[in-house]
Amino acid sequence: MARADGRANDELRPVRITPGYLSYAEGSVLIELGQTRVVCAVSVEDRVPPFLKDAGTGWLTAEYAMLPRATHTRTPREGGGGRAQEIRRLIGRSLRAVTDLSRLGERTLMVDCDVLQADGGTRTAAITGSYVALVQAVELMMRMGVLGQSPLKSAVAATSVGIVAGEALLDLCYDEDSQAEVDFNVVMTAQGRFVEVQGTAEATPFLRETVDQLLSLAEKGIRQLLEIQQHALAQLRT
Repeated sequence: MARADGRANDELRPVRITPGYLSYAEGSVLIELGQTRVVCAVSVEDRVPPFLKDAGTGWLTAEYAMLPRATHTRTPREGGGGRAQEIRRLIGRSLRAVTDLSRLGERTLMVDCDVLQADGGTRTAAITGSYVALVQAVELMMRMGVLGQSPLKSAVAATSVGIVAGEALLDLCYDEDSQAEVDFNVVMTAQGRFVEVQGTAEATPFLRETVDQLLSLAEKGIRQLLEIQQHALAQLRT
């Protein structure tokens, strides 16, 4: 099939990560993935949730919200339930998977992801961008002497894949996602380990071979995103 933007089936949308996007957050980025744009910010709080008090370890959690005019028509501001809550948990799980919380001390890293414009893949863009913001926050704490060593064990990124009109596609835009027969969101570390695979058949159940095909396609895209993350961080450090 011919994709609306002319991409090959295994091609990402144009990706741009702008680190240090906000002046006041300990770490922040604007990530642009085609027409999808998400601001990710990391704040450091010198406290932990009650269930971790005096445990000698830290915590990392996430918030996610979409601006009312991030889409073609206005949508109400999202509250604490449903889709937003699911995505918040996904972002938090993905980042905790690559963070040694015991190295944080009794501190919380709060990750805020705000979607400025949505054209599919907002949750995967939020994970990919948040990792870069998290590195910035950690490096700042190390420069200030707050942390003796980095708690980050690996890079992590995410993308979407799916079957549309019988073909496997990487990095679905909204129109493709809305037509997908099979839709996957995949989170993977730089070591090639999967943190999360969310896969759904919209109509007809899919085969094991389809899973393998889509995971291979997702891995290819995530490898490229990991390189883009490192390039963005290298530019920030120069």
